[in-house]
Amino acid sequence: MQLAHTLRAGSAGLSLLLCSALAQGQQEERSMTDLAAELAAVKQQLAEQRALLKALKTEMEQLQAVRPAASAAELESRRGAGSPYLQAGSAGQAAPAQAPVQGAPAPAAAAAAAPSARREVAQEGAVGKAPERDSRPPEVAPIFEAPGVLTPKGHYVLEPSVQFGYSSSNRVALVGYTIIPAILIGLVDVREIKRNTFTAALTGRYGINSRTEIEMRVPYVYRSDSTVSREIFTGTSVERVFETSGRAIGDVEMAVRRQLNDGGADKPFYVAGLRIKSRTGRDPFEVVTDCSQRCVGPNASGTGLPLNLPTGSGFYAVQPSLTWLFPSDPAIFFGSVSYLHNFKRKNVTRRILNGESEELGTVAPGAVIGANFGIGLALNEKASLSLGYDHQSVARTKQNGQAVPGSVRTQLGTLLMGFTYRFNEKRSVNISVGAGLTRDTPDVSLSIRVPMNF
Repeated sequence: MQLAHTLRAGSAGLSLLLCSALAQGQQEERSMTDLAAELAAVKQQLAEQRALLKALKTEMEQLQAVRPAASAAELESRRGAGSPYLQAGSAGQAAPAQAPVQGAPAPAAAAAAAPSARREVAQEGAVGKAPERDSRPPEVAPIFEAPGVLTPKGHYVLEPSVQFGYSSSNRVALVGYTIIPAILIGLVDVREIKRNTFTAALTGRYGINSRTEIEMRVPYVYRSDSTVSREIFTGTSVERVFETSGRAIGDVEMAVRRQLNDGGADKPFYVAGLRIKSRTGRDPFEVVTDCSQRCVGPNASGTGLPLNLPTGSGFYAVQPSLTWLFPSDPAIFFGSVSYLHNFKRKNVTRRILNGESEELGTVAPGAVIGANFGIGLALNEKASLSLGYDHQSVARTKQNGQAVPGSVRTQLGTLLMGFTYRFNEKRSVNISVGAGLTRDTPDVSLSIRVPMNF
């Protein structure tokens, strides 16, 4: 019995062993079949890739035979996007990596689409375009009146600004009207004068094209003067204090500026400008002067000072200018030259006390020659600093063809420092401070501008 049980167990184990061996053989046969199918698919893909490469090589040889060499300009235009043939080939090679291994329709589709894509590229010519170089002048913190950067085409800038100026002088004034702001030509022996000037202005600029912009500026002026003076031709040494003020719209200005060339690194930019000044402000000859009969001469009476201060010059003027900017990393050098011509006025009369007037005849203010220069430094991506010097030379004033007695050429020199902080691409703030270096220049000036780009 024991032997029978042993024989039965041995036969059962042998059967199990034979069954497992048979199952393993079937699995190995199936895996070899799958591997053979996958290998055939890979061979098919390689064959299609070889056919595609051969077709591309043949077409390139044909193109080289027709067009043996490309010009330098065409090569320059084709830089930046790569060869269209390589792009078509890479597009055909990228599909099999994404498709399943068992089926490979993507290479054939890419091979069929590649010739049409190449024909489209050949018809269009250049496949890449280099980025356009910015030909606009670099931006610096503005410290002079005329900006260096032009407004882009189709854009406009709205710039509110506030300016304060203070000056004190003990010079003799001789004529009695203003030629340029903060310079008074009077008719009394002025011992001391303290002048405060506030100017709020709204400036608008519009870019006609990439090289030309137009500008309009509308100022509102408030002035106050305190004068310690002594009347002339009176034989007295008693000094008196005379205070006066005035507020009204100033002289509206219009300007046009055009960039003359394409500058760049170590190449200067040149910008030509033309500014026209009107006489919309309160005329110096329209305000009442503190004189009873005459303000000058042996019969003069009164202080000769205006009872209300004017807010304009009283003369039309035109000012051509030329501005230059020279980028030299990390700094930017800039400057300008200008010439202001004041048009003379005929049959000028001055209002005096008791509703009377005094005939002055023809008055021709002197021309103003100006020049300035400076340097700008970028502190970071948002802040910049500028330092500069501005100089103006005012010629003598003529009345009835003759130089006004005592009138001399006046030199005005100002040292300026400006700071700009840009909040974003459309908003920034500019602050500049000026210190007078000559006797006739305002002692200090402060201006704040907030340009807003649209």
